[in-house]
Amino acid sequence: MTHKDIALDNEILRGVVGSTAHGTAIDGQDDRDEMGIFIEPPENVCGLTSVDHYIYRDQPDGVRSQPGDLDLVMYSLRKFCKLAAKGNPSVMILLWLPEYINKLAVGSALIGLRTAFISKDAGKRFLGYLTAQKMSLTGERTQKVNRPELIKKYGFDTKFAMHALRLGFEGIELMTHGHLTLPVAEPNLGVLRAVRTGQYDYDQTLNLINLAEEHLRELVDKCEWKADLNKINEFMVDAHKLHWG
Repeated sequence: MTHKDIALDNEILRGVVGSTAHGTAIDGQDDRDEMGIFIEPPENVCGLTSVDHYIYRDQPDGVRSQPGDLDLVMYSLRKFCKLAAKGNPSVMILLWLPEYINKLAVGSALIGLRTAFISKDAGKRFLGYLTAQKMSLTGERTQKVNRPELIKKYGFDTKFAMHALRLGFEGIELMTHGHLTLPVAEPNLGVLRAVRTGQYDYDQTLNLINLAEEHLRELVDKCEWKADLNKINEFMVDAHKLHWG
């Protein structure tokens, strides 16, 4: 079987992530980002060849996605839980969506376990992603994402800046309340959309990012939460047994 067959035939959860999930998408300007989770067959878990992810893009590798294009990434349950237990913001989002494209009973059980992944490490990851994106925005490190049309119109990549600020807002919510609200709740959502559409200039936007970064750093420093690794491990074992029948 191909990686595609293994992923799609064993899917337990899939949803729309990216700007659409956060509520910051603009009609006609965004691609469609989906993320899913699958459970590997026994031979891939117990044998020599694991299948930890599958990626599909409408555009070839190296070609920027266009509005409406599908970008799909699917993780094995083992890979997903490893990333989520380390607090990876990109994958944790999947557990807080308001609705799903596909959700089997095992996927629902994983969503029910989402608070077990919340930890100081998660806060550190949100903060680290924010800081890295801010440094790219200011030129302190190489910027991997380049949208020349936004730079030409506004003087800087407003979508990139918006995502840096969004990481701050979401990290603050996670470290304060122990959950994530998707789409992002007002008034923060309005601020993010205003940044994306150039209603804040570069200096104003950078100031917002700096304030969010400092607030999140203070919360992370005080946080004592740890991921419940035993609970996550028990779930993973039970999930594989259930899926394999």
